[in-house]
Amino acid sequence: MTETTVGIGGAAESTDMVLNIGPQHPSTHGVLRLRLVLDGERIQHAEPVIGYMHRGAEKLFEARDYRQIIMLANRHDWLSAFSNELGVVLAVERMLGMEVPERAVWMRTLLAELNRVLNHLMFLGSYPLELGGITPVFHAFREREELQTVMEEISGGRMHYMFNRVGGLKEDLPAGWLGRARHAVAEVRSRMDVFDNLVLGNEIFRGRTRGVGVLAPETVHGYGVSGPIARASGVDFDLRRDEPYLAYGELQSTLKVVTREEGDCLARFECLLEQSHNALDLADACMDRIAELPPGPINQRLPKVLKAPEGTTYAWTENPLGINGYYLVSKGDKTPYRLKLRSASFNNIQALVELLPGTLVADMVAILGSLFFVVGDIDK
Repeated sequence: MTETTVGIGGAAESTDMVLNIGPQHPSTHGVLRLRLVLDGERIQHAEPVIGYMHRGAEKLFEARDYRQIIMLANRHDWLSAFSNELGVVLAVERMLGMEVPERAVWMRTLLAELNRVLNHLMFLGSYPLELGGITPVFHAFREREELQTVMEEISGGRMHYMFNRVGGLKEDLPAGWLGRARHAVAEVRSRMDVFDNLVLGNEIFRGRTRGVGVLAPETVHGYGVSGPIARASGVDFDLRRDEPYLAYGELQSTLKVVTREEGDCLARFECLLEQSHNALDLADACMDRIAELPPGPINQRLPKVLKAPEGTTYAWTENPLGINGYYLVSKGDKTPYRLKLRSASFNNIQALVELLPGTLVADMVAILGSLFFVVGDIDK
């Protein structure tokens, strides 16, 4: 006869638990799954599991011509549609050696900055919501509507603008649009202090975010993290200043690259908020310049069949969430032979592997939300 002793207590308490967060659809972020290994309330290991809403956009690029891929490109980060389109058309224009009319350059810069504010307002409202504060999201959506109205008037779209074209923009400004856009920017600016007072001035919010989820600069470089998340860790890099495109070379006196040294959740939120203020200033500067420009074309006339010459190029832009890049390979056809997309959220979310271990489960949502990602931008 064999005698077996079953122990209950010590051995069971030290056993790690595997916890799946997701896959679910929390608000606008998309379908993400986190696989956590816990020791009690503390996270030992974290693995972001991606691919639940993979669209295969990079393969679809190869079956669409250069006019059609703009539609595919503007959807991966649905909060930054105009900026997504911009990267594609800049890559194709570079391959063609095409000069874009000055009026289109300034209009693109203006709309890119308005799109930046729209993107940031969503996170300025949703991040406090994830930490239990419901009021800021109502303010955020009110300000978004002000800007959405002028963006919708000029493009006809609320999320997917489809306003960029190879060689410029779809059409010129509607009569009186510039005045309405100025008014919208002024209205939003006059109320942005709500986020400074209501959110940053809230001791509960500061208690949940200060010193939580500290991202080291070495990790930022190691994972290719970019955008406001990288700058919150002291990595002072912004393509608009360091490798200017569009009209940013002439806006250096207005452009302010916002950085922090702390690298925690609070610093990331502060960077996002201050960057929103600066984007409104840049939009005003663009409108001042557009008002001075003489009437002229808004795009280039293109042939019925547009073919890029054989070769390769890489175009990158400073999207609201970080660096967005397109590596275009052409064999001289009307469709790309290969178009590789480097999206900001894909790299940024990988940093969770380093950020979450050692933290408490209660801080997991604060850290996850502070990375300001869009899952479509990960599962491109």
